[in-house]
Amino acid sequence: MLFRNLIPAAIALLPALAAASSVIDLEPSNFDKVVLKSGKPALVEFFAPWCGHCKNLAPVWEELATVFQHAGDKVTVAKVDADNHKSLGKRFGVSGFPTLKCQVVYLDDKTFKEKVGKDQNVLVAFTAPWCGHCKTLAPVWETLANDFVNEPSVLIAKVDAEAENAKALATEQGVSSYPTIKYFPKGSTEPLPYEGARDEKAFIDFLNTNAGTHRAVGGSLDATGGTIEAFNSIISKFQGKWADGATEAKTLAGTLQDKYAEYYVKVFNKIGANSGYAAKELKRLQGLIAKGNLAPEKMDDLVSRSNILSKFIADDSEEKNEL
Repeated sequence: MLFRNLIPAAIALLPALAAASSVIDLEPSNFDKVVLKSGKPALVEFFAPWCGHCKNLAPVWEELATVFQHAGDKVTVAKVDADNHKSLGKRFGVSGFPTLKCQVVYLDDKTFKEKVGKDQNVLVAFTAPWCGHCKTLAPVWETLANDFVNEPSVLIAKVDAEAENAKALATEQGVSSYPTIKYFPKGSTEPLPYEGARDEKAFIDFLNTNAGTHRAVGGSLDATGGTIEAFNSIISKFQGKWADGATEAKTLAGTLQDKYAEYYVKVFNKIGANSGYAAKELKRLQGLIAKGNLAPEKMDDLVSRSNILSKFIADDSEEKNEL
């Protein structure tokens, strides 16, 4: 799986390099530490020992690791025996071998029209192969794409503005310098120019504001992820009178198409019957989160439910303080 972008020129050097044993072996016990929490770009191959294509790729993978051996503090090249460590393969949706994934979607004259103006919010970087600032942006862009991989409403894309199949698009979009970054809200072909800082946090803040997402640096949900302000208002309104609040919450849930609306109703009912439910359930969910080794979708779900439970606990605490 490609977690950050790699320099294409380095790959071109592979045939001239001797094989090396610099690939890091990953397993469930060290995957998160090496790949997700190190703060470094990482290119990971998911393979199976019996896979013929994997065997053919092996020497190339070793050579790739050699390319970046001098920059071990900046990039990681690794592999996972996904046949032996099936939990990791399942976690990252591996269904064949070898698997390498890049989350950035590359667009051209044709595919741009297929993606923009439809049902996704699209953030596009128009780049050129020779552009130094574009090369600096590349790993940040790949990181951003991974941060939003579980947001179906957001697409992180890139256009090689000097490619023959994208020059017309670049001209149409008035691209005259690189990188040029534009944001296209869902359903619109009219872009908003991005003029902020070119770092992960700045891009995430921009998307959270414009696309209504709730991501934090690193791709996890922030403290508002999963929460619904209308339900939070009901929590504050009833402040501990949960049985009464449950009726209003149920009525509101019937008017919303949000997957966590019914969860709010469930918590209202549960805490109305047992005042200690929210704290106990939150502790259980936080324990599961701390263990890690969860599929990204499952992690998002646990964090969302934890955020909702925290709203009940916070208001319950405020009521006790007032008493």
